[in-house]
Amino acid sequence: MKKNFGILSFTGLLLVTTMFLVSCDKNDSQDMSEEDAITVAELKISDESDLISEDIISIGEEVYATDEIMVTSKSNYVSDYLPDCVTITTVVTSTSREKTIDFGDGCELPNGNVLSGIIFLSYSKDMDMAKKTINLSLDNFTFNGVAIEGSASIVRTRSNENGNPQSDAEAGFNGIWPDGASASFTANRTREWIEGYSSGFWGDNVFLISGKGTYTGKLGNVFMKETIVPLRRELSCRFIVSGILEISRNDATASLDFGDGTCDSKGILIHPNGESEEIFLRRFHKKFPPKFPF
Repeated sequence: MKKNFGILSFTGLLLVTTMFLVSCDKNDSQDMSEEDAITVAELKISDESDLISEDIISIGEEVYATDEIMVTSKSNYVSDYLPDCVTITTVVTSTSREKTIDFGDGCELPNGNVLSGIIFLSYSKDMDMAKKTINLSLDNFTFNGVAIEGSASIVRTRSNENGNPQSDAEAGFNGIWPDGASASFTANRTREWIEGYSSGFWGDNVFLISGKGTYTGKLGNVFMKETIVPLRRELSCRFIVSGILEISRNDATASLDFGDGTCDSKGILIHPNGESEEIFLRRFHKKFPPKFPF
């Protein structure tokens, strides 16, 4: 498989999208209750939470897919998805395959994110199954210094109705940031691999991502997120290039349109009052420059 970090169903969206809660016109702002007010710090953690969840699941899916290709094709397939500082071990039992993905005390990925600890995978020994469940858990795991606990259940379909690999994930994670901030986040998302599967080059991978998610901050503030039009993620681009995401908080709802497929950081934010504005998306790992260009 190929390097497809940064694939995320809702990554880099909430900080700008939920600006509708703090940047609507004055009349709308005055009508909103204090419970609707959201701090920039909350938005930052919510944004980062989405990327953490998506990247953890994506790593598990990629390691599984590599295993699947090696076993079913009977070839010595080697994936360059993870760097040499990651140690992957496999234990095969009478019924299952158990994978340990060990990042050690700190392993920098090609996209600049630094991970430590272990991701565990467990799934059926029979790699020829058309559909199977991958169980994912964490041990002493950190993501860019954020301590993460939680698990995911991923239903992997080798070929969906379109003939493409597809993964349906249910995940729940809790995070504690270095400054003591905490959050919980869940996701129910579908990722269809529509281009580039098993081509041997990560840069031609294209995914369609859809689903729902929630973020709960340390004060109990909750965002609800849902894709209205599937998000298109092309790994040759740093940003989601098209699709529409809807964000809601209590009775307020906004949407973010990622455009027509152009690779740029722009999106159109539609506020609850119907007004729209062009915004620029951010990246979680802004302080962690990628090792390869986008």
